[in-house]
Amino acid sequence: MIFALRNLSGRWLSLGIKCSVRSFGCGQAALGAAALKGRHLLSLKDFSGEEIKQFLWTAADLKMRIKQKGESLPLLQGKSIAMIFEKRSTRTRISTETGFALLSGHPCFLTTQDIHLGVNESRKDTARVLSGMTDVILARVYKHSDLEQLAEDGTIPVINGLSELYHPIQILADYLTLQEHFGYLNGLTLSWIGDGNNVLHSFMMSAPKLGMHLNVATPKGFEPDADVTKFAKSLAGECGTKLFFTNDPMEAASGANVLVTDTWVSMGQEEEKAERLKAFHGYQITMKTGKSAAPNWTFLHCLPRKAEEVDDEVFYSPRSLVFQEAENRKWTIMGSMVNILTDYSPLSNKPKF
Repeated sequence: MIFALRNLSGRWLSLGIKCSVRSFGCGQAALGAAALKGRHLLSLKDFSGEEIKQFLWTAADLKMRIKQKGESLPLLQGKSIAMIFEKRSTRTRISTETGFALLSGHPCFLTTQDIHLGVNESRKDTARVLSGMTDVILARVYKHSDLEQLAEDGTIPVINGLSELYHPIQILADYLTLQEHFGYLNGLTLSWIGDGNNVLHSFMMSAPKLGMHLNVATPKGFEPDADVTKFAKSLAGECGTKLFFTNDPMEAASGANVLVTDTWVSMGQEEEKAERLKAFHGYQITMKTGKSAAPNWTFLHCLPRKAEEVDDEVFYSPRSLVFQEAENRKWTIMGSMVNILTDYSPLSNKPKF
């Protein structure tokens, strides 16, 4: 989902006692839980490919141990999370609340009726108060700069639950889903057909680091942010992957292993609905779109879905992974929180990526 885009050239922040926020290409970084503990998760731009794989490995390990083996893992006992939600949510809220509680932690849900960033109290003071009472903040906000300020002024990790620029925890769920389905990620081609929004931005900041190619089709005037695009082109060049842009959905779908779309009208864009539906005419994903894709193509959508974005034949077909993808929101946010708050190391073998 997307809201009014802002320029990415902002402050990159560092946290007092924690690892500083960084921007990684394809190079190797220190591996293991220690490399992730105490870090903010504002954008996958800040993590190396190996660190993203560590998040995914931990998520897969927790899913195996808790769901498949029925183990009880009180890894977050005694810890609490402040969940700031300026926008409504189903998957982000439920996955975070149930996941944190399943690990024996205490989630505290805060809406705009409880806390309104920068209105009833300054963002700086809010960050300091929450830092003294909780162990981590997850915030779903309109402005990415609010996340940056929480990270700058607080002393605990901040996780991006969605902003107008990025949606990193959604993309981690998508990658876990694709790894489970294909058995690997390296070499896959993703085809994005839709709006140049925050979900696409998160793919652009991370897919090349995992060896994945990305084809992007957006209508004219709905392209991804220029700064994100510039960085992503450089990243793809460094990683040796393909990044292709077009206004033709069928061209983007050609040879793709994964067809992906998202809502065309996000929260805050209701007044633009008629204009957007007209601009996105011809962008609905159907079985005809799939005929241009690779024989093993699959479909992803972060939900909620509207019929104009993808028809029922695709959405409810065996090629659609959307409900597995939705469930994996829980396991990947759990994996992220465990990596950020503890020294946990997975017991299972590392999956192939």
